[in-house]
Amino acid sequence: MGWDPTLWALAGWLLLALLIMSLIGEFLQYSLPVGRGNKLFANINDRIKAWWVIAILLIGALALGKGGVLALFILVSFAALREFLSLTNTRLSDSWALAAAFFFVLPVQYLAVAMDWYGIMTMFIPVYAFLFMPILSALRGEPHSFLIRVAETQWSLMVSVFCVSHVPALMMLEIPMFEGRAALLILFFVTVVQASDSIQYIWGSRFGKRQIAPLLSPSKTVQGFVAGVIGSMIIGALLFWITPFTWWQAAVLAAIIFVMGFLGALVMAAIKRDRGIREWGPLMNAQGGVTDRLDTAIFSAPVFYHLVRYFWGA
Repeated sequence: MGWDPTLWALAGWLLLALLIMSLIGEFLQYSLPVGRGNKLFANINDRIKAWWVIAILLIGALALGKGGVLALFILVSFAALREFLSLTNTRLSDSWALAAAFFFVLPVQYLAVAMDWYGIMTMFIPVYAFLFMPILSALRGEPHSFLIRVAETQWSLMVSVFCVSHVPALMMLEIPMFEGRAALLILFFVTVVQASDSIQYIWGSRFGKRQIAPLLSPSKTVQGFVAGVIGSMIIGALLFWITPFTWWQAAVLAAIIFVMGFLGALVMAAIKRDRGIREWGPLMNAQGGVTDRLDTAIFSAPVFYHLVRYFWGA
């Protein structure tokens, strides 16, 4: 698949928008007195810096075509899986299962994506890996916290590999009248995820009154959620022209992406609180690790992929 001219245009506009937001954010942060508003813009600026990294990596991968996108998300899944497993109750007896997770399950899942083997891609981890991973641990004969160890390893694969792999899988979709342009679906998805999450965060931080789950994520409020739904629908409708959807279909799908991302982020926040950590890792400075940047995409990616495949796929 060649590099669609629309991708060049969108990449340029995206980088220009990030530049403008960076300049405005830095000006506001240092012009406001120290206080709540200053801290809010400091956090927003950290988010923008993380967006720069995401945008540059994604644009570079898209420029290389399917191979580049697959390579990027293989590395992303590998890093996220490492972050997740570092917080689990694994023991030496789980070494076979962990090695299989990194060097067999992950490569097979992405091979299935690359080859567009839909059946294997959707069943390999939730069926076969779930059956055989516990066997590898059981063969080592260590019963201590066996169920917890097995469940955590399986959940790690679901979150870090299975769900994430559905983002590059969008490029493999065959959609009538949209041939050769499936990469635009990734840009649509990532833009909606990042922009709507930021809208709900900013609105919730400034105007939020009623927290949804205060013990998990204090910044997630009813007001922020409503703003995120509305914002995602507006963004989706504005970007419908790069998709095979009508404007209202794009708006509905964007709302679904946001809602699933919002709920997924709550689940990931619950895991972090259970582990007693604030961030998954230090990779992206103040914005945490790879998983921190993925949390809103983890639950939304499979849902978006299957909706598009079912209703628009060939």
